[in-house]
Amino acid sequence: MNDKRISFASDYLEGAHPAILQKLMETNMLQTAGYGFDEFSEAARAKIREACEAPAADIFFLIGGTQTNATVIDAILHSYEGVVTADTGHVSVHEAGAIEFGGHKVLPIAHENGKLTAAAIDAYVRAFYADGNHDHMVAPGMVYLSQPTEYGTLYSLAELTAISNVCHEHHLPLYLDGARLAYALACGANDVTLPDIAKLCDAFYIGGTKCGALFGEAVVFPQHDFIPHFFTITKQHGALLAKGRIAGIQFDTLFTDRLYWKIGQNAIDAADKIRSVLREKGYPFALENPTNQIFIVLTKEKCEELAKEVELGFWENIDAEHTVMRIATSWATTEEHVNRLLKLLS
Repeated sequence: MNDKRISFASDYLEGAHPAILQKLMETNMLQTAGYGFDEFSEAARAKIREACEAPAADIFFLIGGTQTNATVIDAILHSYEGVVTADTGHVSVHEAGAIEFGGHKVLPIAHENGKLTAAAIDAYVRAFYADGNHDHMVAPGMVYLSQPTEYGTLYSLAELTAISNVCHEHHLPLYLDGARLAYALACGANDVTLPDIAKLCDAFYIGGTKCGALFGEAVVFPQHDFIPHFFTITKQHGALLAKGRIAGIQFDTLFTDRLYWKIGQNAIDAADKIRSVLREKGYPFALENPTNQIFIVLTKEKCEELAKEVELGFWENIDAEHTVMRIATSWATTEEHVNRLLKLLS
């Protein structure tokens, strides 16, 4: 490993927040019940319910985002149904066909800056049922979105409310992927709270893997028993963690003294500083967003030069000479690394 080379390639490159590691060490030799029936998992659930203002919510801890999406989507859909998503959505592009592997079709529709719109969802569903052959086709059975989106953009409260209303009008469960939710909640441009999400969505998850935990995602069903026997379904998918307390301890820590929000703020502050300097220097932005992912256009020559000192995330080639690269900040991004990056981009 080159210790001199820094990385902004993703937001889950480091291990875990020190407070989590400390708590894991303190509790390491305790004997607890397995499968999430331990005292730490119960404490985490209580704190998440309080933060979401959803006292009846069912909460489950899974290991990673793709596993969580595949398990939740399979649990919600009937065998003849698919999941509606933006064509840029994570389940459509970056999960290696995990949803299809589980037996359900992904139904991508056009996006606007990475986001679904209520109008697009409504038009898609109405067009499906207006098709005389729809009984021979995969039916839309739920809607998937993420906050932030793959483009780092945010749904406003008005947009999320409109989508929720359309979904419920068509009896489609609404599921929100919160892999980077800490960075949405901490962003000054955001007006959607956890209670809003719990009110407007039928299912969502609070990301830990990208937001300060060693691993883990907290699946929240605001309505009790929305998915009967989800514990058993999780085990069927190989997603049930025997040492469930390891995930429980992490979320109990993240939801103590609003640590989840505080560490999200670190990523936003670092990203804002980088954006400001890049604008001053005249770098072109491929996408505009306010969260922890920054998409800039670089020449191939500049990419090769930077690669000697810093790792950025490849996004897409524009043409033979230009590439979109992603800069991702995180809960662990340091001022030293930010300053080194900006010096390299000067």
